[in-house]
Amino acid sequence: MVRCKFRCHYKDAQNVGTEHEYALIKMSPVSSGSKENEEFFKYTPGGDLCFYSVNLAAAAQIEQGKEYYIDISPAE
Repeated sequence: MVRCKFRCHYKDAQNVGTEHEYALIKMSPVSSGSKENEEFFKYTPGGDLCFYSVNLAAAAQIEQGKEYYIDISPAE
């Protein structure tokens, strides 16, 4: 497993009030703000994560400006 640490820098609801409502979420690797962030930055100095979520309850758990761990492991 690989663990990354990203900050949500953008979150917005799209198609609000329609049956096709979703959230757009954009994240970037952390680079500073703590000793841990500086350590993560050494191994993930750049990149972007952008995704759309039609599960608004799940999207509500992600807050703009907060940091999140992202774990990557093979899908068997």
